[in-house]
Amino acid sequence: MAGSVNDASLFDGAAERPLAERLRPDSIGGIVGQDHLLAPDKPIGRLVAAGRMTSMILWGPAGTGKTTLASILARQSGMVFVRLSAVMSGLPELRKILDAAADRRRGSGRNTVLFVDEIHHWRTNQQDALLPYVEDGTIILIGATTENVGFEVRDALLSRAPVYRLNRLTPEALERLAQRAEDDAGRLLPLTGDARLLLAEMADGDGRYLLTMCADLFDLPGGHEQLGCDGLLAVVQRRAVAHDKSGDAHHALLSALQKSVRGSDPQSSLYWLARLLKAGEPPKAIFRRLAVMATEEIGLSDPQAIIHTASCAAIFERIGEPEGLPALAQCVAYLATAVKSNAVYSAFHAAMDIAERTGALPPPKHLINASNRTMRDQGFKAGYVYDHDCEHAFSGQEFMPEGLGGPARPTLYAPNERGNEREIGKRMRFWNSLREKLRAAR
Repeated sequence: MAGSVNDASLFDGAAERPLAERLRPDSIGGIVGQDHLLAPDKPIGRLVAAGRMTSMILWGPAGTGKTTLASILARQSGMVFVRLSAVMSGLPELRKILDAAADRRRGSGRNTVLFVDEIHHWRTNQQDALLPYVEDGTIILIGATTENVGFEVRDALLSRAPVYRLNRLTPEALERLAQRAEDDAGRLLPLTGDARLLLAEMADGDGRYLLTMCADLFDLPGGHEQLGCDGLLAVVQRRAVAHDKSGDAHHALLSALQKSVRGSDPQSSLYWLARLLKAGEPPKAIFRRLAVMATEEIGLSDPQAIIHTASCAAIFERIGEPEGLPALAQCVAYLATAVKSNAVYSAFHAAMDIAERTGALPPPKHLINASNRTMRDQGFKAGYVYDHDCEHAFSGQEFMPEGLGGPARPTLYAPNERGNEREIGKRMRFWNSLREKLRAAR
């Protein structure tokens, strides 16, 4: 047909494997950055040395070697290796693989290594389908996940497959990968020393992404002069910050922010705030967590904390982004530098525990209004004293139900000696002394 071209000619060289695939290690010794698992005296290193193979879950960030490790372990074991993506496959496909594994074991005695990538995407019934096959050894399961396995993987499966945590690659490990890329290309990366350090920083612990950037740099026109930091940023893209708003990274960053505020460290608090914003966390979600901090971490030691949080949130809502973001930063700095106390938070949970344990104890009769004659005849509200009619506006009467009053009265809220709670403590000690005097007089 006129104007037609050979489609294959459009993609000359497209069949060449990506650099990251070409450099995929073929032995345990080639995997970088995971010596805490793979060294001869470490958990997986000992398995390899002993020639053993067990089910396991590999948990770690993207680009840390989970798939590579699984394929090497399977190859060294001599077992059949089957790979599944939990995102792309469902229960019917899994059942076919499990049935084939069972037939293979009966026919030839060979077991199967099943590698399930992103296993956290599988529902409960899919994970449960694996259990009997993992239990009897028909399947050696290697699951890989970037998410917290404690939330995403069934306990029954975790009891049969130990979890091994892979670390994000250090700058030193990433440099080793860059050197391998140079050996493969037969030339050095066109980078200055500072730009080379920036390259590792841009990879953010992801070895696969580092090699992708290296491939881009090698594809630059021949004879390209060395790039500085600005030049590097102009020709390759920084790795997107790892952050899933419903996943482990989301919770980890929010947890780091709250613990930094709790630890009265405004520098770290503002850093984790910036990390959350860079990762795309909605400011409204951060304000929600800050409101939690104002009550859990500060409470009555600084009653202005919750008011300040609400005011900053209102300002942000009124102004919007980006002008409203300094209000978010101000709120974080205020909470981080506020006097801390979890006394009210602890008291509330202690009260909830007692309420759960003691059941439906009725209030004392003198606290219940007598809304009819029958209730008056039965003594409801009898003996109630209006506190404002007493000296110091304090009657000292009992407000706890029977069994929790008098000597059995629990101390739920115990203010500390920091900030505003020091004054609250003074008032409470004064009231307690009056209560004891009035109780003795009665």
